[in-house]
Amino acid sequence: MPEKNQLNYNLKHETKRHALGRFLILLIIITAYLFWMVWRFGAKSGLEVTLLTWSFFVFCTPIADAGFLVAFPTRLLLKIRMLTSQIYVFFVALLLDIYFFIFQPEIFQKTFLLKVFQKIIEKPWPYWIIILLSILGTFFSIYFGDELFDTALHKQRVKFKKHRLKHRLIIAAFLFVATVILYEMLIKNLGINISL
Repeated sequence: MPEKNQLNYNLKHETKRHALGRFLILLIIITAYLFWMVWRFGAKSGLEVTLLTWSFFVFCTPIADAGFLVAFPTRLLLKIRMLTSQIYVFFVALLLDIYFFIFQPEIFQKTFLLKVFQKIIEKPWPYWIIILLSILGTFFSIYFGDELFDTALHKQRVKFKKHRLKHRLIIAAFLFVATVILYEMLIKNLGINISL
């Protein structure tokens, strides 16, 4: 099939339209966030805060929205499976985290979200449970995203139907753990002692 007709071909399938819509919404959100951070902190710091926030969403959410920003166009343009590109996304996000944690730790103080991210990075137990659950959830999310490209209709999504409950259980476990950990962080920051 000629390349110029590839977009029209993809837009005929409801699954690919769904993926494109999700990508466009995420792109608008990250672009608006970038502009807001640049307005708030200046060009260099605003870009750094945006990159680190993107990395937070790569590692600390069980849905692959941050990785989808890279995986979707890679799949669309280069035909590389999203699962493969997500591995590179994890690697790039990890390099960003290491760089900022070692060379610019003050960047974590710019937003509340980055302060939470710094606490998660600094305390492997129990906070890295969030990262583990997020990676598992992201795996399923990207696995389902690849299936969007492999099928034309939502009713043809066998992998999604088969593993949807597992993904929802991971998200529920993530929400529970994240709530408990954030509650603990809040209590400690307020200096409240609740030991019995």
